[in-house]
Amino acid sequence: MNRFVRIYLLPGAVLQSVVVAGGYGTGREVVEYFTNQGMYAGLMGLTVAAVSMAIIFCLCLEVSRVFQVYNYRSFFQVLLGKSWFLFEIVAGTMFMLVIAVIGSAAGEVMKNELGLHPMVGVVIMLTAVTLLIFYGRELITRILAYWSILLYAIFIVYIISVFSLLSGDISQGMAISEEKSGWLIKGLQYTFYNAPAIPVILYCAMAIETRRQAIIAGITGALITTIPGLMLHISFAANYPGILDEALPIYSIFTMLDIDVLKYAYLLMLFGTFIETGAGNLQGFMERLDSWRRDTNRTPLSRGAHAGITAGLMLIAGSLSHFGIVNLIAAGYGTLAWAYFVVFVVPLFTIGIYKLIKA
Repeated sequence: MNRFVRIYLLPGAVLQSVVVAGGYGTGREVVEYFTNQGMYAGLMGLTVAAVSMAIIFCLCLEVSRVFQVYNYRSFFQVLLGKSWFLFEIVAGTMFMLVIAVIGSAAGEVMKNELGLHPMVGVVIMLTAVTLLIFYGRELITRILAYWSILLYAIFIVYIISVFSLLSGDISQGMAISEEKSGWLIKGLQYTFYNAPAIPVILYCAMAIETRRQAIIAGITGALITTIPGLMLHISFAANYPGILDEALPIYSIFTMLDIDVLKYAYLLMLFGTFIETGAGNLQGFMERLDSWRRDTNRTPLSRGAHAGITAGLMLIAGSLSHFGIVNLIAAGYGTLAWAYFVVFVVPLFTIGIYKLIKA
């Protein structure tokens, strides 16, 4: 891979794949944290998110470079010392919430498109994720690679279609927008619960050798990560203000486009993304569990044990999904944003900066 790409583009591209797969698939997060504030106030909120994400990304890359830490455990041992497990507790809670959110969204797809009970979608997702975990990392990695290509292809077609076919609706939505004053806090919250993914993808930052490279890569990565959200936010003006109450905002825009092939391709991509996100999160959890067992001189768990634990966790998350995707994102993500602020952002801006100065 080209050195320029590895230094300046790869960290942001990998972070974007994590954020897009888990956050932009339905569009509900963009509506909750930006479009809800109004079309123009939402743009200001996105600016806050981009700037704050850039600062945090730059600091994380510099801490990683100076202290040569390229996994999240080592990174938080630098920031929190023996209390690094506090991040693990919050991350575990977020992990369960993400599974609940995608379970709820899968149920919404089944209800809206096929008229089935929402639990049908939850059960299908639960079964698919459990099977993927049973067959292990190699199959998951292969599926993730191909599915990400499909995800980005459909996203690009969506953006082109909306801006070419619904430009009049977008202009009308922008004109009637009602602006709110909470855009600053919402922009920060969005950053606070997404930025903790940065320490998880630090393995992509090993090519960074200087502070200047870390700063440029951090700013570039923040832009790469937030631009899709900007595009979605503007596209949602086509159905403003009705889009504010939609559980699956992107789906409502596809319905307006009235292109059946594109809509069903999106639904296929979306359901696969739910499974992809669930399997990816759970596989990471299993690998951390096996790593802990190796550290304590125990043997890693068998494939059957992995599948059994996965099924149990999916059942718990499935039971949370009945709260609905709108409530889970609004209340759950918002609350965990402040938990991440305490265990990640505050230590980064205090202990992290102090250690960088001393180094």
